[in-house]
Amino acid sequence: MNFIHLYAFFSVAKAGSVSAGADIMKVSQPAVTREIKELEQRVGSQLFDRLPRGVVLTEAGSLLMRYATQIFGLADSAELELRELAGLSAGHLDLGASATVGVYLVPQILADFHTRYPNVRVGLSVSNSRAVQSAVCMSEIGLGFIEGSFDATKLDSLSLGHDEIIAVTSKNLSSIKEQMFPVDLIAGRTILREKGSGVREAVDDAYARLGLSIEPIVSVSNTEAIKRLLRSTPGSISFLSRMSVVDELSAGVFEEVGLQHLKIERRLNLIWLKGRSLSRGATLFKALVATASKPHLWELDPTAS
Repeated sequence: MNFIHLYAFFSVAKAGSVSAGADIMKVSQPAVTREIKELEQRVGSQLFDRLPRGVVLTEAGSLLMRYATQIFGLADSAELELRELAGLSAGHLDLGASATVGVYLVPQILADFHTRYPNVRVGLSVSNSRAVQSAVCMSEIGLGFIEGSFDATKLDSLSLGHDEIIAVTSKNLSSIKEQMFPVDLIAGRTILREKGSGVREAVDDAYARLGLSIEPIVSVSNTEAIKRLLRSTPGSISFLSRMSVVDELSAGVFEEVGLQHLKIERRLNLIWLKGRSLSRGATLFKALVATASKPHLWELDPTAS
């Protein structure tokens, strides 16, 4: 296997067709087809199923694509760092963040970073904690903000403090008792984040420790959508990060539901791949996060307006 073979395979897999892969490589379609056929002969497996409108990866192709993504991600990082060291660019930083942290916490950090380093270009992708961890492990991004647990065998981390998950309901439509028990919410009235999110993981783990399992009436991958559902669904309750509902609690739009014998907290962390050399931009960003005033940036006062 050589890198020309591998890059032809990688380009076609990303683009979804031989013609689009050839456009990426700026070579002819027959040349790309030849490289892929030679690669399939060398590895002894078919890597693509050819369809009328493109190609799809076989099982062997999917396995190779995981490695190719890491290889070319590292190659891009090496080129970027060398350019930065040579002074040929002002730097670039790719970040990932779980939904809650990415929407309610990271923007202020990015504003502070931009003030200090205005020429460093930053790209931020927001998804859920599981997807962010995967992107870091695959070297698709250099740094990631996540909520909850992570694979410490693959990832290094910087603790950012903690966040509390609370039960909330719409105040205007509330018919909720002031105090409830966790068992009251196991079915029929909760709206939760999707599986894979840090909030959902924390809620499921908390209920599992009580020997319970919570089944939502609907799962939603967006916190703002959940807040709109709460406003329009009488009697519904959701578990959300306190940082995501500070404004609504202060304005009296939502009210917190007290749950006996249940307190849900999770750690917030900045993560990066063990053994990976961070780019200059990522190093500067991590240093800013490490030296920031944690009470100011991370710890939220529930009583603050």
